[in-house]
Amino acid sequence: MKKPLNIIGHRKIFLFISSFFVLVSIISLIVFGFRTTVDFSGGTMWQIKFEKSEITVPELEGFFKAENISVAVTREASGIFILRLKELTESDHQRFAALFKQKLGNFEELRFDSLSPSIGKELARKSIWAMILTLAAIGLYVTWAFRKVSYPLKSWKYGAIVLVTLFHDVIIPIGVFSLLGQFLKIDIDPTFIAAILAIMGFSVNDTIVVFDRIRENLTRLNIKEGFDKIVNQSLNETLARSLNTNLTVFLVLLALYFLGPLSLQSFSLALLIGTVAGSYSSIFIASPLLVEWHNRDKKGR
Repeated sequence: MKKPLNIIGHRKIFLFISSFFVLVSIISLIVFGFRTTVDFSGGTMWQIKFEKSEITVPELEGFFKAENISVAVTREASGIFILRLKELTESDHQRFAALFKQKLGNFEELRFDSLSPSIGKELARKSIWAMILTLAAIGLYVTWAFRKVSYPLKSWKYGAIVLVTLFHDVIIPIGVFSLLGQFLKIDIDPTFIAAILAIMGFSVNDTIVVFDRIRENLTRLNIKEGFDKIVNQSLNETLARSLNTNLTVFLVLLALYFLGPLSLQSFSLALLIGTVAGSYSSIFIASPLLVEWHNRDKKGR
C-alpha cells in the first residue's frame, strides 16, 4: 500500500510560503497601487495602429503637446499605441482622428473608450462591494453547510478558514497585477474583477470538497486517532481529484492566454494566477489551518 503524503506534518512550511506571497502582494498593493483603464479612473483610452511603422512614442507625445493636452503613450510589441488622456468629446475624437491622418498618416482605430471620472469611481465602488458581498455570502454558506459539524471544530470555523483562503487566493493575483502595472504597464479593467469573482467560486469549490471529506471521515473514523491524522488522510484521498481538475482548468486557461484574443489576456492571466493560488490553498492552506486552530483550542483548554 502506498504511503500517504505527510502534508499536515509539513504544514508550517506551506503556511510560511503562502504568508510570504501574501505579504509581498499587500506591500505591492500599498506601495504601487493599480494601473487602471478608463473604466475605473475616468478619461479616454485610445488604442490605435498606424500604417507607418516608424511612428514613435515621442512623436505622438509631441503631437498632443502642440494641442496643449497631457497624454501618456504606451507602445506594445505589436506596434499598437495606447493613448491615455483627459475625457474627450466625440467632436474632439473626430478632430484628432482627422489630424492624425493629416500629419501622421492612415491608422486603424482598435478601441476608443471615454468615461467621466464619476462613472469610473462608481464602477470601482461597485466592484469592491461585489467582492465583499461575495466573500460574506460564501462564508455564511459554508458555515450553514457544516452546521451539523460541532466536534472537534465548530462549523463557523470552517467558514472563517474558507474566507482566509479566499483572501489568499485573490490577494496574490491582485498583488501580481499591481507589480505588472508598475513594471510592465499592464492595466486592470472590469474583466479583471470578473476574473477575481470567478477565482473565488473555483477556489471555494475545491476547498469544500476537501472539507466534506474531512467531515465524512470524522463520522467514520475514531477521533482518538488524532484530528491531524484524519485531516491528512482526507487530503490524500482528495489529492488526485484536485490535481487532475486543476490541471485541466490550468491547461485551458493557458491556451486561452496564448491563443485567445488580446482583449482576454488580462482576464485569462488573472485566472491562471488565481487557479494556481487556489489549488495550492485548497490542499496546503485550508486543512492545515483547521489543524492549527484545533491544536490552539486544545492548548487553551
